[in-house]
Amino acid sequence: MQVVPLLEIVRETPTTMTYRFRGDLGGTPGQFLMVWIPRYDELPMALSYLGAVKGITVRDYGDATHALAAFTAGDRIGVRGPYGNAFQLEGPSVLAVGGGSGMASMIAAIEAFAQQGARVVTAVGARTAAELLFVERANAAGEIHIATDDGSRGSAGFVPALAEKLVARESFAQVITCGPEKMMAAVVDLARQKGLPVQASLERYMKCGIGICDACALDDKLVCWDGPIFTGDQLAKSEEFGRYRRDKSGRRVPV
Repeated sequence: MQVVPLLEIVRETPTTMTYRFRGDLGGTPGQFLMVWIPRYDELPMALSYLGAVKGITVRDYGDATHALAAFTAGDRIGVRGPYGNAFQLEGPSVLAVGGGSGMASMIAAIEAFAQQGARVVTAVGARTAAELLFVERANAAGEIHIATDDGSRGSAGFVPALAEKLVARESFAQVITCGPEKMMAAVVDLARQKGLPVQASLERYMKCGIGICDACALDDKLVCWDGPIFTGDQLAKSEEFGRYRRDKSGRRVPV
């Protein structure tokens, strides 16, 4: 583990912050770090920025992330990794479908795919306009379409419906997605119905990040070791995807 000072903290939305730091570690789009928040916990967090100055983008949702939200530049966190697999570019065009803080896991892939010459169309959804994440970065990488639950920006409604309209409008070589699991299940079903390769970035409770503790089990897979990116074919065989996750005790609970 490396202990690194935070260089910059940026508020992205009312509930989401980005933390930038330098670290002697690599990383490819879709991978995650295990981040130690001193005196609180160690949590998996996606790399939302790659390069010399890296970044993680975190929604304030529990005790540890709430404590992290109070950190300032110069405060130190621990990082280890990166872990997991990465999004893979397949073909000349990509539809990226993100919901809420799921854009943090996809934005590096959106930018990387665009840099490789792919046409990238992003459909991004949030509850309200204030919660939209990385719209400017996605727009700079290609074309963007927005859906908000309350209609405060873009289309009124949920992002899978917007994705369905985009798939009907043009042909894509592949789909990638990250967000609430029921949203991703709808996107994976849509892609499979259209015969499109699809990759989804899953989130599960993790303790170790290296395949030892079994806390992040998904059926007979481990999200930290076999994922966090899973293909549509893999997820079509899953009994738990879109239905169940596991709590800290290991008990299976509805998503």
